[in-house]
Amino acid sequence: MNNINASQSFRSKILNPIKLKLYFLAKLPMAFLAGIKVKNIDNNEACVYLSYKHLNTNPFRSIYFACLQMAAEFSTGILCMQYLVDLPVKVSILIVENKAKFTKKAVGRIEFKSIDGQKIKQAIEESLNTGEGRTVNALSIGTDEAGDEIGEFYFTWSFKPKTKTKA
Repeated sequence: MNNINASQSFRSKILNPIKLKLYFLAKLPMAFLAGIKVKNIDNNEACVYLSYKHLNTNPFRSIYFACLQMAAEFSTGILCMQYLVDLPVKVSILIVENKAKFTKKAVGRIEFKSIDGQKIKQAIEESLNTGEGRTVNALSIGTDEAGDEIGEFYFTWSFKPKTKTKA
């Protein structure tokens, strides 16, 4: 399977609510409990959302910041993951830094949108071409149902092709 078809296959799986829940249960159980859902994903952007509910609340009657961070990270992470599917070599992926700026109380349904797909793709391609690690700064903006920004979430992703070592 070429990488374009692999990306499309990945997107169709991640957009399927049942397959996404199974993925969360297997790999990210806290995302399952928090109630993260994927609205859309393409080559350039991803949008996920999280709704206020009992399991993700804090004592101040808003969504707990860690759940907000998790959903924001997932909006950038799925952009990364779609470009790593079916590559000829394995690529190590890691968040090496993150920052958040909260501007409004998070209640109701909160959407997180990242439009850094092409920056991520370029960093992965550079890493594959050079064999060296590359980083990319990805931004996810959280907005509430009224369209008001609740926060900005910055994630620095690191990519490095894995090499086989002698035993």
